[in-house]
Amino acid sequence: MADRFSRRGFLASLGAVVAPGIALANAPLVSLRPQIRGPQKNGAERLIQSAGLRGEVAFAVADVKTGVELEAVGGDLRLPPASVAKALTALYALDVLGPDYRFETKLIAYGPVENGILNGDLILVGGGDPLLDTDALATMAANLREAGITEVRGAFKVYDGALPYVFSIDAGQPDHLGYSPALSGIALNFNRVHFEWKREGTDYTVTMDARSARYKPAVDVATMRVESRKAPIYTYDPSARQDRWTVARGALGKGGARWLPVRKPALYAGDVFRTLARSNGIVLDRVQVTNESPQGSLLVTHYSDTLDNILRGMLKYSTNVTAELVGMTASKARGADLHTLQDSADEMNRWAAEAYGVNGIEMVDHSGLGDASRVAPGDLVKALIAAQKAGALRPLLKNFRLLDSQGRPVKDHPIKVDAKTGTLNFVSGLGGFITTPDGSELAFAIFTADVDHRATIPRANRERPAGARSWNARSRRLQRALIARWGTLSGS
Repeated sequence: MADRFSRRGFLASLGAVVAPGIALANAPLVSLRPQIRGPQKNGAERLIQSAGLRGEVAFAVADVKTGVELEAVGGDLRLPPASVAKALTALYALDVLGPDYRFETKLIAYGPVENGILNGDLILVGGGDPLLDTDALATMAANLREAGITEVRGAFKVYDGALPYVFSIDAGQPDHLGYSPALSGIALNFNRVHFEWKREGTDYTVTMDARSARYKPAVDVATMRVESRKAPIYTYDPSARQDRWTVARGALGKGGARWLPVRKPALYAGDVFRTLARSNGIVLDRVQVTNESPQGSLLVTHYSDTLDNILRGMLKYSTNVTAELVGMTASKARGADLHTLQDSADEMNRWAAEAYGVNGIEMVDHSGLGDASRVAPGDLVKALIAAQKAGALRPLLKNFRLLDSQGRPVKDHPIKVDAKTGTLNFVSGLGGFITTPDGSELAFAIFTADVDHRATIPRANRERPAGARSWNARSRRLQRALIARWGTLSGS
């Protein structure tokens, strides 16, 4: 039997295969085994190799209770996190502002009110509310009438100076993408305008409106002209008071609709409010935008939902505007001097270093849309562990469904995952928490990126570049394979 194999028997067996006269003075004292040639890959590395991804892969997973790292590949490698960054932004906003924080949008009268007549200016004051929509403005207009205002004899102004103006969240995105609009102290309908077209004979009718659940007022601040060309599909030309768009006739078909970004948020909100005020019998003068801190008497206040509910929606739907506005509001509350989005991201980076002792987080925004952001998965895992011990983040994250071999969601999978996804072209990420079948809780972050290839894509082609869809699909399969692997690990 193998467990009783003696050294003497081993030497004797060797003697049967050695030529006569060869000494055995240096014979080995243990049984001989085949020598492994070259470095061997562990299970996770084999999964990475089989995924066939160009670029880089980095991940880390650790036990939440003990903080012990269970597995990592390139855990210190900093890659773009894409929208996984919103998990960090949520932690930032919760820590600085608190879960019960509410944004306020106000109507202020600058001048005396006599017999329902405001002998002065009416100011719509933005407070950075990321969920302000046309329905909310309609309620504010109705409340203004209920407050007794029937006429405004002064100017109508919109204050947007609560937060800095940003032309586009990521200047590297094509002009027409609705998920990279402008930012300012006031945002309406996620700073998007609804463009709809219908074919009528040989021509098209187009509308530009600020629709929400109950209303869809037409707007003047955004215009669209159909031009006889095949490409480019859209062109954008800013003027002092309008976003001027053109669209290629050859791309329109019979009809359709899409959301386009707003580059003049204050004028947009003012344009819509004027229409809604008029429906309540209050005629307002042309919109003026002001950065001067508003003074006067408070007439109406609209309160947002609580921050924790806002963040839950942000993490579920991955809304970039929400991430940027809550992030900038948190930076302002910390006393940062904000002029650009980068200023606010720098403040969040400082906060992450202070709160979690990590230096591998270098964000350029709060949404992850900018591909110049860099996060080390090991650092994000450290932040996630601290957050989970405080009970702050996991309840806000979306359940991540695992799939069977046919790609179908498994309803009662024994591994439970709550996580934030992140996707850019040739960039994919996933970060959050796993509960294994034995009850262990793990925190993880997975980042994949082909940064070099992404850099070669022209700006105009970044909406749907060739090969991006299949690359990102392979990355998502790798993420699920790694999670399935980690479901068998236990940190206890």
